[in-house]
Amino acid sequence: MAYDKPLPRPTPLSQPFWDGAREHKLLLQRCQSCGAYRFTPQALCRECYAEEYEWAETSGRGKVYSYTIVYRPQTLTFMDDVPYVLAVIELAEGPHMLSNVVGCAPSDVHIDMPVVVQFEDATDEITLYKFRPAE
Repeated sequence: MAYDKPLPRPTPLSQPFWDGAREHKLLLQRCQSCGAYRFTPQALCRECYAEEYEWAETSGRGKVYSYTIVYRPQTLTFMDDVPYVLAVIELAEGPHMLSNVVGCAPSDVHIDMPVVVQFEDATDEITLYKFRPAE
């Protein structure tokens, strides 16, 4: 079955992130000057404005910072998924990521809920990241 939902379009700056996801690794940029992690990929560190960074594997753990339950999707391609949770995840390493919480009823999701990343191989080229309740 073909994946029929919109997919990300990696840029030269974000390609290493998507390459890591394809290997089921959550990679983030880490500043080589101050050590701060960042997401989304940026050319400069948001903390110290340094240009040098590396791609570092993270724990994939975090907690729900904020969320909403979607009952009326913006496009019909997501109609079969409703209701679903769209959440801001605060990673253990600090950055916030927008993603879905899966693997539980939407009504079970709550602020500060511990979560862990899980990967969905959408196509041969793109693997999506989502979060599920941590055990």
